Amino acid sequence: MAVPLLDVPAQNGPLESELQAAFLRVLQSGRYILGPEVQAFEEEMAADCGVPHAIGVSSGTDALLLALMSIGIGPDDEVLCPSFTFFATAGSIARTGATPVFVDSREDTFNIDVADAATKITPRTRAIIPVHLFGGTADMDAVNALANTHSLKVIEDAAQAQGARLQGKPVGSLGDCATFSFYPTKNLGALGDAGMFVTAHDDLAQRARLLRNHGAKPKYHHEAVGGNFRLDELQAAFLRVKRTQLKGWIDRRITNAAQYRKQLENVPGLILPQEAVGHTWNQFTIRLENRECRDALASRLRETGIGHEIYYPEALHVQPCFATHKPTPCPVAEQLSGQVLSLPIYPELHPTQIEEVCSQIESFARA
Repeated sequence: MAVPLLDVPAQNGPLESELQAAFLRVLQSGRYILGPEVQAFEEEMAADCGVPHAIGVSSGTDALLLALMSIGIGPDDEVLCPSFTFFATAGSIARTGATPVFVDSREDTFNIDVADAATKITPRTRAIIPVHLFGGTADMDAVNALANTHSLKVIEDAAQAQGARLQGKPVGSLGDCATFSFYPTKNLGALGDAGMFVTAHDDLAQRARLLRNHGAKPKYHHEAVGGNFRLDELQAAFLRVKRTQLKGWIDRRITNAAQYRKQLENVPGLILPQEAVGHTWNQFTIRLENRECRDALASRLRETGIGHEIYYPEALHVQPCFATHKPTPCPVAEQLSGQVLSLPIYPELHPTQIEEVCSQIESFARA
């Protein structure tokens, strides 16, 4: 039985009539940029995150860039970020002219190692970006304590963690500001690119709204050089439809993760991801002993039609585009990049499909 890594049509299909109605509503309104759908979605997101301000943008990457620009990050600044994460986190720092300073990860959660971050702070350090990787939250108590000690701004990269909570508080409310991605594969996915910047700080929100639209206020009077980071009205309308289903989708991801854990807990040579309260399981990522074993299992799954992905095969501090940066050792990040393998976890996954994935992994381990 073939099992896809993702099945976006299976999620959107049952909502087809509502999505079509949203499309027609926007089409007939004649408002396609920053209209009532964007405003309504921003209000809903702000409520979900427990903050007063949510600002819709064109992608999760642009949300990160907007956050950095709003804080005033630029040349001569350094920003701490994990090496084991998606490229956009460090790429956005570099695009401001600042220097990404790569921090190692924790083996147990895959998230930023705050103790390592503390050793990499210099007089130029202005901010830290903890990433809530794979749907699990970073250690925000430790992050905020470090930030307070050194007067750093905290930007939560919550691209993979929509709906996650830490000690009862939603991601998006745990730092100075936060960014979300609504890429179609995320827990809450658009039908294209979309993102969100959220904050409890009035000054950051005011600055972000200005920079989102070319720094213009009023129209054609530019107080700053911003960008075209606007969220499409149509994507906002689609996201409003899908947002109503988010809790149910996350609950099914949690159920799927529990089934994986039960069926794979005694498989030799396998390290299962840490179970944590508030985890939303955007990915279910196992670890094998080494790169050779991981690649062999990936080959086996590919041959049997089982979807999988390696998030991420290379740590950011060894990427060619950062070769001119000062070396920042991240041994755990390098280790993880040779061990990790992500399995299908999407909400529409059937228990028999999970059984098939586990059967192939168990067969591989016995060989």
